[in-house]
Amino acid sequence: MDLSPAPASRGPHRHVRRTVATAAAVICALALVGGCSSAVSSAPETTTRAVAPKVDDTNNNDLQNDYETVIKDVLPSVVQIEAGDSLGSGIVYDSKGHVITNAHVVGSETSFEVTVATGEEPLTAKLVSSYPQQDLAVIKLARVPAGLRPAVFGDSSKVAVGQIVLAMGSPLGLSSSVTQGIVSGIGRTVSESAAGGGTGATIGNMVQTSAAINPGNSGGALVNLDSEVIGIPTLAATDPDLGGSAAPGIGFAIPVSMVRTVADQIISQGKVTDSGRAALDITARTVLDDNYQPSGAAVVEVVKGGPADKAGLQKGDIITKLGSMEITTITSLAEALASERPGEKVVVAYVRNGEPETTRVTLGEI
Repeated sequence: MDLSPAPASRGPHRHVRRTVATAAAVICALALVGGCSSAVSSAPETTTRAVAPKVDDTNNNDLQNDYETVIKDVLPSVVQIEAGDSLGSGIVYDSKGHVITNAHVVGSETSFEVTVATGEEPLTAKLVSSYPQQDLAVIKLARVPAGLRPAVFGDSSKVAVGQIVLAMGSPLGLSSSVTQGIVSGIGRTVSESAAGGGTGATIGNMVQTSAAINPGNSGGALVNLDSEVIGIPTLAATDPDLGGSAAPGIGFAIPVSMVRTVADQIISQGKVTDSGRAALDITARTVLDDNYQPSGAAVVEVVKGGPADKAGLQKGDIITKLGSMEITTITSLAEALASERPGEKVVVAYVRNGEPETTRVTLGEI
């Protein structure tokens, strides 16, 4: 199945009426009690009863208590953001009123209405800076309300497949909503669809989760059972075979390590100066073979003095492999670079004038 992720806010879901259809499920339990007695016997009457074995629900109660504790700890740090006609979520980052969210939530807006968990009237906020390359942004509240609670951020290196997680945000405008699931995968590289309201960014090392991520969840919190934010829900996969409908149980969150890296730079310097993202410093486009199938990324322009230029790549070269990854499109090239780090040396395979060549490139930084 071909899955292409789409942002969990904006796009065709930008004008959502805040109504929800709910269905009540009724569960009927049947208790069976059997007894027998003899009307003609002088023997003492006896009664037998079928008794269900006792179930130890201690673990279930412990898990429920864990859920309730996490929600009580973290939900006050999750806010709802209105940016023009877009609706998304955010996380209180510090006690100074900085809130981190997705760049595709803020879009081109610079002022916002933020509803915090204290329940007071929406507060105004201004954009500090947006970093579309990683789909992250920081806004700041004009006034810090009493009781504003910054979230606690976890450690990306401790995130493991199978961990129970909760996704918190404002899906479909339903503020302070919580869904649950597990970490389904780590280290995913995913490209957003710009046409679907995203930034078009290719993001590496994302956390895949089965927790439901719906329009409005973008920018919220993916939380572990230690009440720590481990990621920002950003994308929900869509299935082209189903007309672009959501693929249930497949969502992606930006890892907390990148969230903190970007947020700290924006707050201290007003912009991102060290992206941690590898680059070749070229402009490229997808090329097709004789069967009209994608066959590589053709170099359109090389930045003078950049990594590609220093390695001898030229305009017209067709890149077919970077490191161990086959390159067939400009998107696959972006995904390959997203999995690398600046300063690393990789072998790039390319075709020049119909002849295969290779070169070793020391990667630069976006």
